[in-house]
Amino acid sequence: MTGTAPLALVVGAPGTNRGRDAETALELAGARATHVSITDLMLRPAVMRSAHMLVVAGGFSHADALGAGRLFARSLARLAEDELGSFIANRRPVIGICNGFQALVGAGLLPGALGHNASGHFQCEWVTLQPVQDSVCVWTKNLEPFDCPIAHGEGRYVHPDHEALQRSGQVALRYGRDPNGSVASVAGVCDPTGVVLGLMPHPENHSVARQHPLYRRRGPRPLGLQLFERGIAHAREIA
Repeated sequence: MTGTAPLALVVGAPGTNRGRDAETALELAGARATHVSITDLMLRPAVMRSAHMLVVAGGFSHADALGAGRLFARSLARLAEDELGSFIANRRPVIGICNGFQALVGAGLLPGALGHNASGHFQCEWVTLQPVQDSVCVWTKNLEPFDCPIAHGEGRYVHPDHEALQRSGQVALRYGRDPNGSVASVAGVCDPTGVVLGLMPHPENHSVARQHPLYRRRGPRPLGLQLFERGIAHAREIA
């Protein structure tokens, strides 16, 4: 792909509230972004054929009425049987953020599960993310440690054999300081191919320097925007 910005689909469900933030981050990072509801995408799944990457946005889909991301996950699981499955097989990058991560896990597209925070309550705070250097994830390749916020009540990552997950290169990100009790401080994981990433923190909410609460005191820090830049770079490579 030369001279053309890759097209990113930002997928939301009823209740999703971080889609616009994701669109802004993608455009700042060099993509063209367009929003599509999961309902419309299920009616017209062929829309995915013209896209180069996909973002499953965060933000309390369906009000988390039956559990975080569960209804969203059902829709994604149905899509995974056809267009979404082909999308991933063609190595087009997919990322799920917070509720989007929960939905990808629930759809069986990412390993493990997400439970209630060890604190027992909703947490909204800034965290530092450490990229795992030997990960196969295309989204975190040569990434610097960076800060971004969390905003979740069910963000504690669990897996029956996290060491095997580590050996396979699927642990992509760890917390510098674990805020929610996740096993081995895992903040983000990918599928075996490395093209599908899920993480609980919100990199789209550190896409400009002034969003960081310590910006005026300590100056700019590495942005969460770099995560989207890596995904876009991969989308360009395979287009």
